[in-house]
Amino acid sequence: HSNYPNPFNPTTKIDYDIATESFVTFTIFDILGRQVVTLINQQQAPGYYSINWDAKDILGVSAPAGIYFYQLQTKEFSKTRKMVLLK
Repeated sequence: HSNYPNPFNPTTKIDYDIATESFVTFTIFDILGRQVVTLINQQQAPGYYSINWDAKDILGVSAPAGIYFYQLQTKEFSKTRKMVLLK
């Protein structure tokens, strides 16, 4: 699903669902493809989930305004979407 709101400041909510039990990785990348933060990296049961990103990197530093991509990845599925952080 798409993040809401988009563009966002200072946080955004991203909803996603898993059809079968899978190891899930949910990662945020910057416009240059560099990893900003991994929000999820664990086994998850089937279901509907929600995650919030507070626009901070792995060190807790606020990310600059710009275009970011979030990627949901399981063994059988991968989806990448764009979001915009405004400051």
